[in-house]
Amino acid sequence: MERPAGNYGSSWYDVEDVPSNYAFPEEDRPGELPPVCNALPIIDLGNAMDRDTVNHIMKASQEYGFFQVINHGVSDDMIQDTTNIFKEFFELPEKASSNSFGKSNWAYASSTSFNKDGIHLWRENIKHPCHPLKDCSQQWPQHPIRYREVVSTYLTEIRTLGKTILDLICKGLGLEVGYFDRLSEIGLLNVNSYPPCPKPSLTLGILRHHDPSLITILYQGNVPGLQVMKDENWIAVGAMSNAFVVNIGNQLEIFSNGMLKSAEHRAVTNSSEARLSIAALISPSPNCIVEPAQALVTELNPARYKPTMYKEFVHRSAAFGNHTKAMQRA
Repeated sequence: MERPAGNYGSSWYDVEDVPSNYAFPEEDRPGELPPVCNALPIIDLGNAMDRDTVNHIMKASQEYGFFQVINHGVSDDMIQDTTNIFKEFFELPEKASSNSFGKSNWAYASSTSFNKDGIHLWRENIKHPCHPLKDCSQQWPQHPIRYREVVSTYLTEIRTLGKTILDLICKGLGLEVGYFDRLSEIGLLNVNSYPPCPKPSLTLGILRHHDPSLITILYQGNVPGLQVMKDENWIAVGAMSNAFVVNIGNQLEIFSNGMLKSAEHRAVTNSSEARLSIAALISPSPNCIVEPAQALVTELNPARYKPTMYKEFVHRSAAFGNHTKAMQRA
């Protein structure tokens, strides 16, 4: 089936009903989608080290586990180039875009690759390791032609943004600025393409989950689809073309000794527009020992989590099928 321009990655653009193997059971369906909520804090990084900025980030991280950032230093041209490259990738014929980590340093997944009790997600996906960047990038897709160049430049800028955000969090926690510099890297880039869906109330783009990272930096353009769990209700996060969404991951919850919380989230579909999301997961290095920062552990506030090597956490996550269950509480 030929893919039309504008519905990148979609082999379902002319489908009038949801196939049975894409319709989730009643208890897992998103149902009627709530209106977009503008409650998620939007933080201006124009004066990044200002105390008010630190306070806003800490409050958002504690109340939502999520926030959006503007004036972040990543140029509009860089964001647009990167978005266009991924759109071009998902427009490639499936045989040209298919691969696996076994053959190369990246993985492409069509909508049928995910199978939970016979049900598929309404998305296509590409992910690849990113550290060390120079080495990893040589194993990324060769098409589109500028893929490696553009994505490498984008990730370099995202790494700088991630350091700024983590340094602000260090100030908020009372840790030395730069505490996470040697402990973190962009471990994984995860890009999803969601075609329009005739019945969004039946399908999901991504299941509910917590991220295993320190922080995740997400670009979702101007098409909403991200939902965050807050007080037992799903909040639909507004999309801003000039903003990044940042969320707290399991590892930062551990390092902060529970002061910051990783929030559950999911992705839903819509019936009118294709959506693209670009997530960079900033995580500890594989051999890093993840444990509460010593400065945050006292007699009155003992360590809430046991020390664990990050790669062991990843292995437990795979075994449990759940990142949060892999966290070892003290």
